[in-house]
Amino acid sequence: MKLLAIATASVIAATGVGAQAAEISDGKVKIGILNDQSGVYADFGGKWSVEAARMAAEDFGGSVQGAPIEIVTADHQNKPDIASNIARQWYDREQVDAIMELTTSSVALAVQGISRDKKKIDVVTGAATAELTGKQCSPYGFHWAYDTHALAVGTGGALVSQGGDTWYFLTADYAFGYSLEEQTTTFVNANGGKVLGSVRHPLSSTDYSSFLLQAQSSGAKVIGLANAGLDTANAIKQAAEFGIVAGGQRLAALLFTLAEVHGLGLEAAQGLTLTESFYWDRDEQSREFSQRFFKRTGRMPNMVHAGTYSGVLQYLKAIDKAGTDATEAVAAAMHEMPVEDVFARNGRVGANGRLISDVYLMEVKTPEESKQPWDYYKVLATVPGDQAYIKPADSGCPLVTP
Repeated sequence: MKLLAIATASVIAATGVGAQAAEISDGKVKIGILNDQSGVYADFGGKWSVEAARMAAEDFGGSVQGAPIEIVTADHQNKPDIASNIARQWYDREQVDAIMELTTSSVALAVQGISRDKKKIDVVTGAATAELTGKQCSPYGFHWAYDTHALAVGTGGALVSQGGDTWYFLTADYAFGYSLEEQTTTFVNANGGKVLGSVRHPLSSTDYSSFLLQAQSSGAKVIGLANAGLDTANAIKQAAEFGIVAGGQRLAALLFTLAEVHGLGLEAAQGLTLTESFYWDRDEQSREFSQRFFKRTGRMPNMVHAGTYSGVLQYLKAIDKAGTDATEAVAAAMHEMPVEDVFARNGRVGANGRLISDVYLMEVKTPEESKQPWDYYKVLATVPGDQAYIKPADSGCPLVTP
C-alpha cells in the first residue's frame, strides 16, 4: 500500500444519501484517477487532473442518484505493471467503479484490458494512442481528450501546408511515440511530404544531443518531436543550444500542452506549432471554468485537465440517466448522450468509444505578443472533430460494423 501511494479524497453530499442509492453498488460511486504524479508527466496531468475530477464531482452536486461520489487517486509511475496492480486492487478490494485519466499509452492499454475483463468503465484523457479505440477498443472504454490521429492531422497538416515537406522524427521509445510517429508519417506522405528518417530515445531521457545531431544532419525542414512532457521540453531546450531553429529547421511539438509551455517559458517555446483540444482563453465559458481551476491550483488547465473534468462529469451524467452505476447501462448511456460542457461543444461518442469534438491548431506567442500571464497561444485554426478523428468504421475496432 505504501508503494502505491494511494491517497483518498471524498466529495460527499450533506444530504440525500438513502433509499435513492438502492441502484448504486456499495451505496457510493467511487472514481479512481490513476496517472503520473511524480515523473515526466506530472505537470501534463498529475495532481492537477485529480483536482479537475474533484471539481466535476462538486459541480455535479457531490452525489448521484442519492449516493455520495468519492474520488481516489494513485501514482502509476509510468509503469504498466504498477498501474495494473493498482487497477486490480481498486476493482477487486476497494469497490472502485471506474478508472480515469491514465497518462502514458502503455499504462492506458494495460488498464483498459483489465477494465474490459472485469466489466468496468475506463475513461482515458492522458494517453494518446489511437489503439485505445482501434484494435484494442473495449465496450466499456472511452477515449476523451485527444489522440495520435488528431495530433497528426492538426500539427502535421499545418506544417506540410506551410512548406514543411521533409521530416525527421525524435520518437519516445514506447507505444505512444510509435503511434504518433506512424500517424504523422501517414499524413505527411498523403500530403506530398517525405520522412527522411527517425531515431528513438528512452522515456525520461536527459541527453538528446546525439539524437538532435542526427536530426540536424538529415537536412529535414521539420524535426517532429514524437514525445511529451519533460521529454519534449528538454529536447526543445537542447535544440536551442545546437542552433537548430536558428539554422532554419522547424520544431514540431507533436504533443505539447499549456503546462509544458508554461514550464519552458515563451522565450524558448515561441513559434512552436501544436494542437490542443482545449484553451482556457477560448471564450467566456472556458475562462470562467479556468479561473475557478486557477484559484484551486495556481495554474490554468490544459486539455488533459479540462478533459478529465469533462470525462468525470459525463460519467456521472450517464449514471444519473441510467438510474444505476451498473456498467452495461452506464456504458450505453455514455454512447447515447451528447457531450456538451466546457471542454466539448456539440461532442458525441462514437461506437468505438472515441469522443468526437473539435481540436485547435495553436502557435505559441512571442514574449512581446503575450499580454498577461498564461496568454500563450494564438488559435490558428479549428479542426472539426469529424476531420480530427478516425471514423469509427475505419478505426479497426472489432465492436464497430464497417
